[in-house]
Amino acid sequence: MRPFVPLRPGKVSIYHCGATVQYLPHIGHLRGAGIVYDVLRRWLEYRGFEVTQVRNVTDIDDKILTKAAAAGRPWWEWAAANEHAFADAYDLLGCLRPSIEPRATGHIPQIQALIAELIAAGKAYAAEGDVYFAVRTLPDYGFLSGQRIDEMKVEQGEPVGAGKRDPADFTLWKGAKPGEPSWDSPWGPGRPGWHIECTAMARAYLGDEFDIHGGGLDLIFPHHENEAAQAHGASLKFARCWMHSYWVTMSGEKMSKSLGNTLGVEVLTKTVRPIALRYYLVSVHYRSSIEYSPEALDDAARAFDRVEAFLHRAAGHGAVEISPVPDGFADAMDDDLAVPRALAVVHDAVRRGNSAAASGDWERALGFAASVRGMLAVLGLDPFAAPWARDGSASASGQTLVDATGALLAGFLDERSQARAAKDFARADAIRDRLAQAGFSIEDTPDGPVWSVVGGPAAHDG
Repeated sequence: MRPFVPLRPGKVSIYHCGATVQYLPHIGHLRGAGIVYDVLRRWLEYRGFEVTQVRNVTDIDDKILTKAAAAGRPWWEWAAANEHAFADAYDLLGCLRPSIEPRATGHIPQIQALIAELIAAGKAYAAEGDVYFAVRTLPDYGFLSGQRIDEMKVEQGEPVGAGKRDPADFTLWKGAKPGEPSWDSPWGPGRPGWHIECTAMARAYLGDEFDIHGGGLDLIFPHHENEAAQAHGASLKFARCWMHSYWVTMSGEKMSKSLGNTLGVEVLTKTVRPIALRYYLVSVHYRSSIEYSPEALDDAARAFDRVEAFLHRAAGHGAVEISPVPDGFADAMDDDLAVPRALAVVHDAVRRGNSAAASGDWERALGFAASVRGMLAVLGLDPFAAPWARDGSASASGQTLVDATGALLAGFLDERSQARAAKDFARADAIRDRLAQAGFSIEDTPDGPVWSVVGGPAAHDG
């Protein structure tokens, strides 16, 4: 681990791989291409940096063409529909919009210019309408994945033949096949290979050198290795720091469409609130896999409910402001985004706030609530802020109702807590029964009471 020092003081440049829009998004996509880098950006901005975030869209690819053909739809329409679904899912889970979200098909001139540079530098060669990167011309090839050329499995796709000189060489430009989309080029009609698009687009928006390149663990080889090879072959310094997020797994296997074990965001958010789903995906360190199970998701939702319960309870006794994050939270976030440790600070503040509330010290409880809001804001989980409480929207109306109900119930719950503290259990039970008759269930937790609507979704607040 080494300290992060940006290329330019006060500014941070980030490029991370987004979606290959071959299909609808699942939570594995959303964690690796969205939430991890959204939290990174929010923390850097909290620390005072101006962040430029570039997240690409791969909208031309063999898989896109295959799936579009199987569905009987034009490739561009298939790609656009899935791109829109990804955008909706990012929004649903509270991800900030990136500074720019470039598409591969929108950068053909930049891609072709980079390929021409590589050919001129002797790092690439044209053959039979294709262009290949000559891997053995680059001494540091394999630095990122730790692989040696003669020992690595050939994962570059194309077999030797038809002009390809070495099994390890990979495609920069794919010659057109009958019926496929293509663009004119000096090497004949065709389309870009997968890896060249990211090198060209990162350069176009962030320059020859930038701070952070991110993506999923599965992209280290061959994608990121080949991105770096293309950049270094063109004498670009490229990324100063590489960052890789781990998978969401089911039964120990990476979540993917090919395994048939995907979980769509739209499906999950029918049973769990989007803010709780985001908490679940945030709560595990980005360099650790999340083993999905309905039970784990339910546990995470309940944990967030307890945090939110305290905030709504405090809001019933005064305005809940946002204060700077505590040192323990900041130390955790500065240590390679150690979100689990940061969340421990959040829950400790909730427990201390509930203790203050139980003793009637609402001024102190509101101070803890302000601290909790500050920490949640960094994680994109502040329930009082956009997008979870959008003004004028249907969700805002629903959130306003939740807030009002929470404030109303706060008095009953406080009265019940006082009765329990005084060992007047008959009075406490009577309050609980009265709330039950009105349709509310009360759960006593270490972080304080949490209410939910009987027969409704997961508990909201208390």
